[in-house]
Amino acid sequence: MGMNKNTVLAWATFIMIVMGCILIALGAFRYDDVAGWGFATVGIGFFAIAWVFNALKGRV
Repeated sequence: MGMNKNTVLAWATFIMIVMGCILIALGAFRYDDVAGWGFATVGIGFFAIAWVFNALKGRV
């Protein structure tokens, strides 16, 4: 299975979206104090980085 640059970026985008969802869910359902806000913020940051990875597909 040959993985080119676009395939690697696609997998990285997928993994970042999954991890972002997990972190937002942790912040929303597991932690009720200030730590929950931190988890949700980091999850949104993961979405932003995944968006950049998705935008880079085909350009690198």
